[in-house]
Amino acid sequence: MPATGDLPELGFYGLAGHSSSPRDLLGQVRDGERLGLGSVFLSERFATKDAATLSGAAGAVSERLGIATAATNHNTRHPLVTATFAATMHRLTGGRFALGLGRGFDLLFDVMGLPRVTSAQLEDFIGIMRRLWRGEAVVDHHGPAGDFPYLNQDASFDEDIPILLTAMGEKTLEFAGGVADGVVLHTFFTDETLSRSVQAVRRGAEKAGRDPAGVRVWSVLATVGDHLDEEQRLRKLVGRFATYLQGYGDLLVRVNGWDPAPLARFRTDDLVSGFPGAFDAIGTAEQLEHVATLIPDEWLAASATGSAAVCARRVLDQFDAGADGVILHGVTPDEVEPVVAAYRDVRPEGFASGARRNPGRS
Repeated sequence: MPATGDLPELGFYGLAGHSSSPRDLLGQVRDGERLGLGSVFLSERFATKDAATLSGAAGAVSERLGIATAATNHNTRHPLVTATFAATMHRLTGGRFALGLGRGFDLLFDVMGLPRVTSAQLEDFIGIMRRLWRGEAVVDHHGPAGDFPYLNQDASFDEDIPILLTAMGEKTLEFAGGVADGVVLHTFFTDETLSRSVQAVRRGAEKAGRDPAGVRVWSVLATVGDHLDEEQRLRKLVGRFATYLQGYGDLLVRVNGWDPAPLARFRTDDLVSGFPGAFDAIGTAEQLEHVATLIPDEWLAASATGSAAVCARRVLDQFDAGADGVILHGVTPDEVEPVVAAYRDVRPEGFASGARRNPGRS
């Protein structure tokens, strides 16, 4: 255990972005625990980033670290398979696991031949999960998540497994506050957008008759300090931001209240319009330098950059805006180690002393 204590309010993404070496996660999890970080979040990509496999690996090489999928999609697995995955992780880790779900991408589901994800499906699916984990049998179910004649795990179950939802838009944030135990926001939210997002989650919880403070809200902060070399900074900041603009730029611009004109210029740029993949994965340094000229500084400022001390103060800004936890995004634990050390210097005494290891628990 780190001599200076754990930091349950901080998390990181395992195998952030694109990765063809899933075994790298093992070292990242060990490093995260060594630094005292609270949780590892695991995204899913349909190549070498299967959420269930990565979760099991993280659980096997950790003792204190919270583990969450952020996110997997409910429509890519049968409900009984997902329930089994989560129950297995829950017992494997002694209660450190949270099942994180997200909407995913409509166009991807279209080409995969899967139904697009709706809020009604998610709410129905979450209800099925919780019933199964309580040891109930789901009989003759006909709902938005599907038709299931009979689902059952174990009548002796009484598993308390939190569910997270990833969300961006106001309606989805309110919905998440009403049905989920925790919410994971998105990278490159301004402080004002973060504050509004937290308020939307709390509002949704209150409307649903739930304790607004009982829903744990995680900010996702791109943390790209000056201690990284220039090409790394370009890829992790500009490359990642450009990749988001490629995928769902309209939504990111809208939730932040930004002028959409720079997004239109970005899309019509000769390099961008004909680019064959994700900028953070295959962009060269020269290409990323060009892309940096297309993105307003104001947009990129919704991150933590500069010295380790400046980055640490940006982490505190997230809490001031209402977040319960901060995911240091785009970097491995060893890459963010100077920022974590600087954060310890400015962290208020006794801060987050009651925070739980499980990232889905407030």
